[in-house]
Amino acid sequence: MFFAFSVLLAGCARFHPQLISPEQTAVQLESRRLDDPGLKPFMEERLGHSLTDWPFKKWDVNSLTLAAFYFHPDLAVARAQWRLAEAGVKTAGARPNPSLTVTPAYDTQIPGNPSPWIVPVSLDVPIETAGKRAKRIAEAQDASQSAWWSLITAAWQIRSDVRARLLDFTVAGRRLDLLTNQVSVQEKMVQLLQQRLEAGAISRPELTPAQIALNKARLDANDAQIQLADARSQLAEAAGVGTAALDSVTLAFDFSAPAPEDLTSAEVRRMALLGRSDIRGALADYAAAQDELRLQIAKQYPDLHLGPGYAWNSGNAGDNEWSLGLTLELPILDQNQGPIAEAKARRELAAAQFLALQARVIGEIERAVAGYQVTISQLKTSETLLAAEQQQEHSVAAQRQAGAADQLDELSAQVEFATAALAHLDGLAKFQTALGTMENALQRPADKMDAATTAAALTNLVQRSTPTPGRKESHP
Repeated sequence: MFFAFSVLLAGCARFHPQLISPEQTAVQLESRRLDDPGLKPFMEERLGHSLTDWPFKKWDVNSLTLAAFYFHPDLAVARAQWRLAEAGVKTAGARPNPSLTVTPAYDTQIPGNPSPWIVPVSLDVPIETAGKRAKRIAEAQDASQSAWWSLITAAWQIRSDVRARLLDFTVAGRRLDLLTNQVSVQEKMVQLLQQRLEAGAISRPELTPAQIALNKARLDANDAQIQLADARSQLAEAAGVGTAALDSVTLAFDFSAPAPEDLTSAEVRRMALLGRSDIRGALADYAAAQDELRLQIAKQYPDLHLGPGYAWNSGNAGDNEWSLGLTLELPILDQNQGPIAEAKARRELAAAQFLALQARVIGEIERAVAGYQVTISQLKTSETLLAAEQQQEHSVAAQRQAGAADQLDELSAQVEFATAALAHLDGLAKFQTALGTMENALQRPADKMDAATTAAALTNLVQRSTPTPGRKESHP
C-alpha cells in the first residue's frame, strides 16, 4: 500500500515559484523595439511570406498592428484569461476520486483469537448521476468560448487604438508643418508692414491685425508641437513599445486609400450584428448560463456512494467480514431549488445583456454610417475650397510677376491658402476618424488587403500564442 501511495505521489504536479521583479519588467517594457529579433518571424508567419526588407524603415497601420499583437500586454492578459477558462474545462471533466478508510480496532473479547487487533478497510466510490459531469463540461466549454471571443475583442481593440493613434500622430505632424509655414509667411507680412509703417505709408491700426495673427499662429504652432509629442507617446503605448522605438523609423498613415463602398451595405451590417466578437461572446455567456441551469436541475437527483469493505482479524477467529454499503442522499428537505432559481435568473440576465448589446451595436452602426456619410460631404467641400485657394494663390503670383499685385497681396494669398490647407487637413482627419469608427462598429477593416489584422484572422494568432518578448516560453 505504501508503494502504491508513493507511485501516486510521484505523478503529482510540483510548485515552481516564478518571481516578478518590477525593476526588470520595467526595463524590458522600456527596451522594446521594432527591430526585436522575435518580431520578424512572428510577422512572417502572420503575413505568409518572408520579409526581405527587415527591419522596416517605414511602418503603417498594418505593420504596427502586427507589432502590437506581438508586444501589447493587454493581449497577454486576455490570452491568460482564455487559458484560465480552458483549464476550467479540464477541471469540470475531472471525476471524483474514491476514498479509502482504515479503522484499526482493539478487541480482547473475541474467543479463540490470539490477536486482539481487527483491521476494517472500506472504500467510498462516488458515482455521479443524471449526467452531471457532461453538463459541467458543457458549461465550462461555453465559458472558455466566451473568453476566446473576449480575446478576439481585445485584439480588435488593439488594432483600433493603433490606427487611431497613428492617425493622430500623422495629422499632428502635418498640422505642425502647415502652421510653421504659416508663421513664416505671417512674419514676412509683419516685417513688410513694419517697413511701410516706418516709411509712413500705413498707420499703426493696419499693422496690429497682422501682429495679432502672427502671435496666434505661433501659439497654434506651439500647441501643435505639444500635440505631436503627446500623439507620439500614445502611439508607442498603443503599439506596446517604448517611445524611443519610434525614433529611427518613419511612421505613415495612408490618406490616399480609396473610400470603401461595401462597408455601408446591408449585408455587411447584418454580418456585424451576427458575427461581432462581443456578440459571439455574449451568446457564449448565454449558453453557459443555460448549461448551468441544466446542471443545477440535474443536481436534484442525488449521487450514489458505493462502500465495499473488509474487516480482518488475523484470520484466526474465522469471522473475517466482507460488506457492500450504499449511500444515497434523500432529497427531502432541500431539492436544490435555491441554486435552480439563481441559475434561471442568471440565464434571464444573460439574455437581457445580449439583447442590450445587440441594440447598442445597432445604434453604433447607425451612428457610424451616418457620421461617415457626413464627413464625405465635408471632405469634398474642403477639397473644393483648397483647390480654389490654390488657384487664387497662383493667380496672385502671376499678377505680381506682371506688376499688377505687390508682395503683400501674394503673402495674403499664401496665408489664405494655408488656412484652407488646415481646413482640408481637419476634413481628412474627421473622415478617417469616421471611417475608423465605422470599422469598429462593423469590426471589419476597410482595407480588403488587410488580411493579417482582421478579427477573423486572429484565430491563428491566439491559438499559437506569441512568446513574451525577452523570455523563452513553451506553449502547447
